[in-house]
Amino acid sequence: MRNGLDVHPTALVGGSARLGARVRIGPYAVIEDDTEVGDGTEVRAHAVIKRFTAVGRGNAVHEGAILGGEPQDVGFAGGPSRLRIGDGNRIREGVTIHRATRTGGETVVGSGCFLMAYAHVAHECAIGDGAVIANNVALAGYVEIGAGAFLSGGVVVHQFCRVGRLAMLGGNAKIVQDCLPFVITDGVPGRARGLNVVGLRRAGMDAGQLRTLKQAYRLLLRASLPLETALQRMAALQDPLVDEMIAFARASKRGFHRASRDEGESD
Repeated sequence: MRNGLDVHPTALVGGSARLGARVRIGPYAVIEDDTEVGDGTEVRAHAVIKRFTAVGRGNAVHEGAILGGEPQDVGFAGGPSRLRIGDGNRIREGVTIHRATRTGGETVVGSGCFLMAYAHVAHECAIGDGAVIANNVALAGYVEIGAGAFLSGGVVVHQFCRVGRLAMLGGNAKIVQDCLPFVITDGVPGRARGLNVVGLRRAGMDAGQLRTLKQAYRLLLRASLPLETALQRMAALQDPLVDEMIAFARASKRGFHRASRDEGESD
């Protein structure tokens, strides 16, 4: 054991792979050339880290996960692209995360994320810190997931969609537009269902902040106002969290999931 490394004799490690201190590589795991595995990361049995992948410190890569596979994109020409994963992530059994399609491009997973079994993250996705991606979630290419977002089991997200910070997506939701930050989106197709109150409280939001966000939610999604009018009235609340929601809505290229007209607010 050198530099605290613990590499099982059945594991295959490429000659140009860079392994940090205290890395553990389990039975039959494969670490290809042109990879980097940070200090204290554990790669369990039969997991594969493919070339052009960098994994940060203190990650747990569970059995059968495949990190850095070639993108499922008919336009992929085989050029060098990357997958970059931060620190302290839990990547469970059978998770697949693909590197980017574009030469020089990146797929990015932040730090402190929890990717549950058999989730799939496609090329050029960007996942923010602390996001939770539950079992069997499928993210198409170029999807952006905000920090602290929670995607429940079986959610499917169309390419180029964005999910805002501290948003929650309900189980098996079909997401074809952007999902507002701080909001629960659920259903087929997805619909805004109210504020993610539980997630916001866990993130440290106080009662006053929640009241202001509820005002903003009602202006944007319940008051039947033209979008620009709603955004102007939200701006008058002079709250940084509301300003974040406004900026997200203004930046949306696909539009964002609205509330159903026949459903009451669930917050």
